[in-house]
Amino acid sequence: MKLSDSTTWGIPVESIEIDDPTWGRVEIKRWSQFHFYHSPNHLMEIILIQRQGKGLSKKTAKPMWLAWIGQDQLSLEELWKYYLRRFAIEHWNRFVKQRLHWKLPKLGTTQKGQRWSDLMPILTWQLWLAREMIEDNPLPWQKPQSADKLTPGRVAQSFSGVLATIGTPALSPKPRGKSSGWETGKKRNKKPRYPVVKKTVTRKKKDKKDKKEAA
Repeated sequence: MKLSDSTTWGIPVESIEIDDPTWGRVEIKRWSQFHFYHSPNHLMEIILIQRQGKGLSKKTAKPMWLAWIGQDQLSLEELWKYYLRRFAIEHWNRFVKQRLHWKLPKLGTTQKGQRWSDLMPILTWQLWLAREMIEDNPLPWQKPQSADKLTPGRVAQSFSGVLATIGTPALSPKPRGKSSGWETGKKRNKKPRYPVVKKTVTRKKKDKKDKKEAA
């Protein structure tokens, strides 16, 4: 099946037309029992989504092709709406990486990394719930935003005022001085070390004939 050649598509397993309030009239078709050329053991479904109607620009009338791989059988009305939600998910991934420092800690175990990853949605909800009690504090080069349109980044920027008011559950810093030392009889376990993986670029060696010709 070649997506650029409609003569190779065959008869779709399912085809529907819906009226969406945002996208207008949309035609959705599904083909089953397909796989990529080098992955014959992973079956997938091919979905074609195309807007219908007159007066559409070349960009909006361009067909959108999707591939569904999974055991769950979703209806065509649900499937394409899930794909449209990817924009919010991609922006959220960028936000937690850049603003909430998701990838910054270098944790030693997979369990610690999973716990840190589990905090990201909680931190996002915390910013969303705090948006009504935050007063916008823009930087000199930023434009002020109204209280009902504060972005998560602007809420995080002014969140220090909330922390100063409610306090923190963390313990107070320990005073300086000589520590009590290692407990007697407590076993010491060395941290496991792993070899460093170095990626090298392999370049094709030039033959002696090529060197003579170049000279």
